Amino acid sequence: MSHLILSTNHLDESVLRQTRRANMVLGFYARFVWTKLPSAERLLTGLERRSAKHCNPGDHWLDDASRGSLEGFGTRDIGFFELCAKFDSIEIWVDPRPNDQLVLVWLLDLLRPYKEITTKLSLLHTDDHVADYAPESVAKWKLPAFKVTDNHLAIASRAWQAYRAETPEPCFDLLMTDLMILPRLRSAFIALLEELPDSVTGLGATEMDILDFVNDGHTDPRRVTEARWMRDVLEEGEARDALLELGAHSAPAVLLGDPAFNNEDRYFGRSEWKVTLTELGRSIFSREDDMWRHNQIYRWWGGTELTNDKLWRWDRDSRSLIAPA
Repeated sequence: MSHLILSTNHLDESVLRQTRRANMVLGFYARFVWTKLPSAERLLTGLERRSAKHCNPGDHWLDDASRGSLEGFGTRDIGFFELCAKFDSIEIWVDPRPNDQLVLVWLLDLLRPYKEITTKLSLLHTDDHVADYAPESVAKWKLPAFKVTDNHLAIASRAWQAYRAETPEPCFDLLMTDLMILPRLRSAFIALLEELPDSVTGLGATEMDILDFVNDGHTDPRRVTEARWMRDVLEEGEARDALLELGAHSAPAVLLGDPAFNNEDRYFGRSEWKVTLTELGRSIFSREDDMWRHNQIYRWWGGTELTNDKLWRWDRDSRSLIAPA
């Protein structure tokens, strides 16, 4: 019996491979937060057998797969659906973080038409980030495996289409649905909605956490970007982009520091610089001012384009979505 494990992020891949729980382990590198979503066509093309369409690094889903990881089942040119067809059973290991939940619903939505694959598919929901544990520990985990049903596929498709919609309304409406069949999905969508501009400050939850860290006296940018761990929505590079937006890319700035926020020597501590709150930053942190009264916004949240004229917001007190005025 051949067995495949698919991980919803690439960091878990190495750990799971060392557990020897499957003939093959592959992880996904896709990031669907803090960026414009790739088109459905581009995502599907990335999973096809390698061809002239895949001319740039990262175009093919196996570009970053380690050498030898597909031994016995194909080459690094194989397509995703073709590979899945080779196995007798497939598990998707799903971390609880929001991006992992998005990868899960994307995969299930993609696989929905392929009954020959979904009938051998199971889900394992982890309580924590697998990559934070030693392989010998993970090898002893006894997680329940849930066979994928039509209900899983229907909920996943609805969730993925909601996140791709032109407004956050379908995602908010999804919270009124019974989502327990995908047990981490509701909390993931709440965390994502909290990253929308706040109804008072105009900043998302992680951006406010960054201001909180600075207000507490943390001035090293490396320490400040660790605020992302408060919610675990953004990765390090995305948190660094948030820091850039609050400093070098906003005028007036919310944070002050070195003018070159992306200066690698300074970021990695090879020279000293500090981050502090500006007057505007202090006002926003105190919830007395609105970032977007002073600055222009252009950002994507799922399929939603956020601008000053089309600014969807999140009311943290009532936990409700506020449409553009």
